[in-house]
Amino acid sequence: MKTYSIALIPGDGIGRDVTDAAWAILAKAAENSGFRLDGTRFPWSCAFYEETGSMLPTDGIEILRGFDAILLGAVGWPAKVPDSVSLHGLLLPIRKAFVQYANVRPHRLLPGVQGPLRVEDFDILCIRENTEGEYSGAGGRIHQGTDNEVAVETSIFTRAGVERILRFGFEQARARRGRLASVTKSNAQKYSMVFWDEVTRKLAAEYPDVEVTSYHIDAMAARMILAPDSLDVIVASNLFGDILTDIGAAIQGGLGFAASANINPDRSAPSMFEPVHGSAPDIADLGTANPIAAVWSGAMMLDHLGEADAARKIMHALERTTASGFGTARAQQKTEAITAAILNVLD
Repeated sequence: MKTYSIALIPGDGIGRDVTDAAWAILAKAAENSGFRLDGTRFPWSCAFYEETGSMLPTDGIEILRGFDAILLGAVGWPAKVPDSVSLHGLLLPIRKAFVQYANVRPHRLLPGVQGPLRVEDFDILCIRENTEGEYSGAGGRIHQGTDNEVAVETSIFTRAGVERILRFGFEQARARRGRLASVTKSNAQKYSMVFWDEVTRKLAAEYPDVEVTSYHIDAMAARMILAPDSLDVIVASNLFGDILTDIGAAIQGGLGFAASANINPDRSAPSMFEPVHGSAPDIADLGTANPIAAVWSGAMMLDHLGEADAARKIMHALERTTASGFGTARAQQKTEAITAAILNVLD
């Protein structure tokens, strides 16, 4: 029987609950489809940081390198550890070390889910550059604590980085409805964003079957709300993609439905899959977290591993579950109840 090794990092807060829920469903789908998932849990989290002074051990990256994929629950507990420490101590190092440059976030309304907009069909795929740009980590502070303090944060855009994320977006658009929206702010950022626009135009010539439109970030934020049906695939920089995907999550019913994948497209290292609702410390250990985003992320993981049939089974079970009345689930619905309902469809 084919077996995939999966690194499980439940992380903080509700990450533990949603990871347990997703793992039970993934294991059931694997059993139904004739393969096996072998999971190894790692305690890397803000609690681990408090104990050790690090978000992951010094050999953590090399440990993860041997796995087929990584399933992450959530990381962050700002009352205990600053978000700048947890993000730069765990998530960003994994994304960069494994060249997971394509952050893929599907935004669509599942059956039975009511979003805040009066739209019947909402289906947008956001592709966010994931390893450089505004989150490159280049910069520093001098004269700290004085009146002359200076803080510099430098965005890094390389031709290789911009071209590969745009090419990834073009390929996704070609496989979907043939429309790509490239997002910048080139009227104000006359170097990095003009550069991005130039690369977009260059690549567009290689994809004559894809309709390409360039938008400024502010105009795109409005368009996602006012005319979401005009959009198909959106490609944006690290920061802009981060902002737009939260808008997309809100439209699709909330962060409890927001799945994501951090993809290494050439498969030279493992990819990482995670819900993007955060760790929600205020509801940690209450058993009320919506596990749907984690389950959806798990389905994306199986699809990436080549188990498309199992991924389809999970998405079918998700859709039937939300259509049956769980689509409006928030804190009123227990995590285990939603999980049980999905498992019941998979049986």
